[in-house]
Amino acid sequence: MKKATLLVSIVLLILVFSSSASAEAELSIPDASFDFGFVPQHSKISHVFWLYSVGTDSLYIKRVRPG
Repeated sequence: MKKATLLVSIVLLILVFSSSASAEAELSIPDASFDFGFVPQHSKISHVFWLYSVGTDSLYIKRVRPG
């Protein structure tokens, strides 16, 4: 579950940084959250989040800080 929280935090940080970088660039995340359900302790899990640039300008992600 810690990994899921980390992934969601990264996605939210990307949203914050990309919106302040340019007024014309826009980021779209169709599925911004994912429920892993029950995960046994010490299991390795992963999920892919697709990020789309839907604005008219180039989208630059300059820094990602996981929380």
